[in-house]
Formats: sequence, structure tokens, C-alpha cells
Amino acid sequence: MERPELESERLETVEEVTCLAGGVGAARFLQGLLRVVPEERLTVIVNTGDDIELYGLHISPDIDIVTYTLTGVVDEEKGWGVGGDTFRCLEMLRRYGHEAWFNLGDMDLATHIDRTHLLERGLTLSEVTGRHSSALGLKVRILPMSDDRFETHIETEEGRMHFQEYLVKRGARDAVTGVSFKGAEEARPAPGVIDSIIDSRAVIVCPSNPIVSIGTILAVRGVRKALRKTDAMIAAVSPIVGGAPIKGPADKLMLGLGIEVSAYGVAELYRDFLDIMVIDTVDEAERPRIEALGLDVIATNTVMRSLEDKVSLAETVLEALRV
Repeated sequence: MERPELESERLETVEEVTCLAGGVGAARFLQGLLRVVPEERLTVIVNTGDDIELYGLHISPDIDIVTYTLTGVVDEEKGWGVGGDTFRCLEMLRRYGHEAWFNLGDMDLATHIDRTHLLERGLTLSEVTGRHSSALGLKVRILPMSDDRFETHIETEEGRMHFQEYLVKRGARDAVTGVSFKGAEEARPAPGVIDSIIDSRAVIVCPSNPIVSIGTILAVRGVRKALRKTDAMIAAVSPIVGGAPIKGPADKLMLGLGIEVSAYGVAELYRDFLDIMVIDTVDEAERPRIEALGLDVIATNTVMRSLEDKVSLAETVLEALRV
């Protein structure tokens, strides 16, 4: 499916841009970014802490959300899965006694079946992701943060559980007491991850959950060090607007870890490598505190209700980065 262009031309002189991404908010921001940045000049490093094995299949939710969104096949209303998909396979699994709490559409299942098949043949997650994005017509370089096993676990009063169990199976209803990353000590960055951060003209931290989307990427060995070392300007778009996330359980996770649920709270998490914090205009009062962290602050509309909103936000971020 071809992605429609806006009337404005892409910025053909844009240098390399690298984004850190995870979830629906990041995917929607990237939709706008691709209207002004040539695909070949964009690298997206994607969270894989959400990855889970179900029904014998390797599922990479954030990689698929980004890929489906940028290829235009995503279910726009839900923000994940394939638009117009059916769930007949899942219905049959329920009849066989499976819980089937994780919604996998029939076309979506093809992605997971092929991914699992290729991984079992010895390909890395990076290689599989490259094959899938290419098959769907993308020239953007999509990189998993690591090819190694990495799982985000949420600690609650009901016990410790995989992030997908917390979010999907239990509807994020449990109070969070901690977050841990299984495999973080052993996980190495996927090929190209460190080089893309070091060599890019600019790095953008997308409006993603700062704990379980961006925090996971930062937990991979060498990533945070590369962000501090690079000469690239680095900007982050706050996923918190008016003291609450646009989508997802970021507020519950931040509260559980004792982090202020605000644009300032997000800025504190990134302050050691960040140059610019992009906040929503409703959070203008946060500007002095964020600037006191040594960061430049840009206030603009960050709520992406339309394609025009997405493009406008992307253009604002690029202008702040002097790209």
C-alpha cells in the first residue's frame, strides 16, 4: 500500500536521523517524520523488551507496530495489528482450550510464523526484521535494539509477570512495585545500533513509554554511553501531556518507580544525554524546571490527531535539531 505524500516536498538534503522508538506513539510520530525525511536516511531502533513467545511463535509487538504503521497496513483505530484482519485462528485456538488473551489476527500471524521459521533457521532478529520491512516495501532501516533475549517484567502485589501479561492479560490494573529487565546484563546491541547513534546528524527519542519502551533500549549495553558520546543533537518528545500519557500505562509505571508523572519527570530520565525536550503547550509551566536541568525546551502541539499534526510535530523537532 502506497503511503500518501503531502503537498510539501521531502527534505532531500536531510542528513542521517536515528530514532529510538516503541509503541503506538512512536509509530505515529514516525509517520509524520517520513513525510519530511527520505526513507533511506532514517534508522529506527525499536524496543524488543515486549517480545514474547506464544503458541510456539516469536512475537515482536513493537517492531510490528512500527513496520505495519510505516507501510500503511496498520489498523489505524487500534494502532496495532493489520487493518481489516480477521481472528478466525484465535477463535479456533479458544475452542481447543487455549486462553488466547493476546489478540493475533490471521494476517498478523503470518508475520509471526515467518519470523519464527527464519529464527529457527539461524537468522538473527535483525536479519528477519530487515527481510520483513523490505518485503513490505520499506526503505527505512528498522533495527531491533538487540538480537539477544530480553524481557521486561513487571513486579506487582500479585507477583512478577511479563509486561504483556501485565498490559494485555490483566489490563494494567495491578499497582506496580518494580520493573526488571531479564537478560539486560547479557544483551548486546544489534548490529548497526551503536554506529547509527554515533554517526547520525540527529537523534530523536520518540514519544514512547520512558520505562518499558525507551528505558529498555537504554538498558542495552553501550547504548546510553553512545548517546552521551555522539556529536549528534538529541531531542526527546514527551509522551506525558498534562500529567498523563496519551496512551498506555506509563503513569502507573512511573508512579510505581517513584518518578514524577510529568514532562519534567521524563526529562529527568534522559537528562544525561539529552539536548532538547519537546513538550506540549499545555505543559508550558514545566519549562523553567526542565531548563534548570540544562536542557532547551520547545513547546508545541504534541497530540497527533491527524497526519498534519504528525508532520507538523516532526518538522518542529527537526527544526529544533537544526537538521
